[in-house]
Amino acid sequence: MRNNDILRRLRYTFDLKDSQMIALFALAGHPVEWEPISAWLKRDEDPAYQECSDTQLATFLNGFIIDRRGRKEGPQPEPETQLTNNVILMKLRIALNLRAEDVQEIMGLADMPISKHELSAFSRKPDHKHYRDCKDQMLRNFLKGVQLKYCASR
Repeated sequence: MRNNDILRRLRYTFDLKDSQMIALFALAGHPVEWEPISAWLKRDEDPAYQECSDTQLATFLNGFIIDRRGRKEGPQPEPETQLTNNVILMKLRIALNLRAEDVQEIMGLADMPISKHELSAFSRKPDHKHYRDCKDQMLRNFLKGVQLKYCASR
């Protein structure tokens, strides 16, 4: 999935206002003005559209975690320079405080059941023998399930 799509989906799902988007970047220690955020949220066809880099999305997700869960003790994590779907899924699980059962429920809402074993494979280190890449379809369905769960609760 493209970073811009993920950013757009999260903004819509959690009804994030412009000021909240700016605040999330600032929480992660990397303030961003509104203009670049606006360009990342535009549709691909728009001439003002700009690609959201892995570092920029990681910064947003780190800010989202801090906003939802609070700042952890000690030094704050630096945003990753290279994101995978596995890292994005893990960051969203942390931010939303989701256990395996919660993720299974969310995937069920998106009509894509997942076993605990399959889910745990996404959380492992890449050199682990049971590691599995989280494919775009899996992440897309997870985001769809999150949208169904959190938009319906408003």
